[in-house]
Amino acid sequence: MLERIVTIHNRAGIHCRPSSVILNTINQEFSGTRFTVIAAGSTIELDSILSLISLGLSCGTQALLRVEGNDEEKAVKRIGDLFEYEFDFPSK
Repeated sequence: MLERIVTIHNRAGIHCRPSSVILNTINQEFSGTRFTVIAAGSTIELDSILSLISLGLSCGTQALLRVEGNDEEKAVKRIGDLFEYEFDFPSK
């Protein structure tokens, strides 16, 4: 199991678009790997867009990403980077 603290940089937080990108990446690249996100006292399994959106991750929020399974190092880096990516256009 690997963990990474991520900070949300997207000005609108983690809404539908970033949630979709994160979940699609997990489904395409990391099937069989378990992702958990802990933020503001809530813990979710990262298995649906709605569960991720329900955390209400706004810009500047920190969350703990936990990865268990295949290729944990690659998974924690790739998905952690997506949490920290600025999806807003144009970017600052």
